[in-house]
Amino acid sequence: MKAIIVEDEFLAQEELSYLISTHSSIDIVAKFDDGLAVLKYLQSNQVDAIFLDINIPSLDGVLLAQNISKFSHKPYIIFITAYKEHAAEAFEIEAFDYILKPYHESRIVTMLQKLEAHFKRDKQAEVPAVAGTTGNNRVSHSINLMKDERIIVTDINDIYYAAAQEKVTQVYTRREEFTMPMNISELCNRLPEEYFFRCHRSYCVNLSKIREIVPWFNNTYILRLSDLDFEVPVSRSKVKEFRQLMRL
Repeated sequence: MKAIIVEDEFLAQEELSYLISTHSSIDIVAKFDDGLAVLKYLQSNQVDAIFLDINIPSLDGVLLAQNISKFSHKPYIIFITAYKEHAAEAFEIEAFDYILKPYHESRIVTMLQKLEAHFKRDKQAEVPAVAGTTGNNRVSHSINLMKDERIIVTDINDIYYAAAQEKVTQVYTRREEFTMPMNISELCNRLPEEYFFRCHRSYCVNLSKIREIVPWFNNTYILRLSDLDFEVPVSRSKVKEFRQLMRL
């Protein structure tokens, strides 16, 4: 796995490089202190991950990441910065993580372990290119969720259901709740349709988490989920599709 570091403070750059080399097998192939230099480098070089500060010369880290996110080959972007107010922007460009300075070494170690695990899984999931595709897109097994201005990389299988709430969407795992700054339609579009079903205008459910399907009034259903004391409704407009999916 190849990566670059973009950090204009020399000591911070060296410390991060040391931690990455010590706690992972990631190969740091280049280091930069200038945003435009990174774009020039990436025109002829491909990397798998970018450790990125925000306050850098020429082109700040957010604008740099926005440009990189449009590449056909999208490297993982890990922000390591003192500016917490850019977390929402980092989420929008689907950054892998957002780490605030000053950080603890353990936080870096946890991120590196997660990064290598995701890289390995994504490589295993890649399939040969077929007609009309480039073969560069990663198969996504995770989604970025927001909590307390942090980006939490979450395995899609950990999600039980999502519920619309005005202009945001609440996402529920077994133990945690996340608030996503988007409507439920936008969230559902980010989830693989083979696992998740929009069972109601206000709910999206992980089909693998359904423990019991309970007949309800007007020929609808209530879904009881494994491990959670919550019932998700299936609306009348979704009943036919749901029956086909579940072979009822």
